Amino acid sequence: MSKARILIDADACPRQALAIAQKLGEEWEWPCVTYASYNHQLDRPDHIVVDAGPQAVDMRLANDARAGDIVVTQDIGLAALILGKRAFALSPHGKIYEPERIDFHLEERNLKARFRRGGGRTRGPAARSAEDDARFAEALRFLLSKSEQRQG
Repeated sequence: MSKARILIDADACPRQALAIAQKLGEEWEWPCVTYASYNHQLDRPDHIVVDAGPQAVDMRLANDARAGDIVVTQDIGLAALILGKRAFALSPHGKIYEPERIDFHLEERNLKARFRRGGGRTRGPAARSAEDDARFAEALRFLLSKSEQRQG
C-alpha cells in the first residue's frame, strides 16, 4: 500500500493553512498535493491544475483520494465523498468532519442555501485568526497520527 497523502482543495484554502499543511507534510514525510482550477494556479511541484468548470476540482480530488489520505477542504459535499472513501476530511479552520455527523452538516448547508435563495442573508466566515491556525495544525497532527496508526 502506498503512503497516504495530504490533498488540499487549494481554490479556497487560506494561505496560512496551506503553509501549515506543507510544513507538517514535510515533517511527517507525507506528500502534500494541491488541487486548483487554472484560475488559482500555485507555483509548486505537487500542484494539479483542473478545469475551471463547476465542481471540477472537487470531482478530481474525490476521484484521487484513497483510504488514509487527509483531504483539506471547506466543501461539506466533498468532505462527505471523502469520508465515503475511508479518507479523512478536515476544514482549513481545524474542524474534523466525522462520518457520524456529516449528514447533519449536509442538512445544515441545505437549509442555509434554501434560506439564501429565499432572500435571506447568512453570515460569512469570520476573519482567520491565530487560533484558527493553531486549531488546524493540532487537528492535522491528530489525523496524521491516526492515519499512520490505521495503516501501520
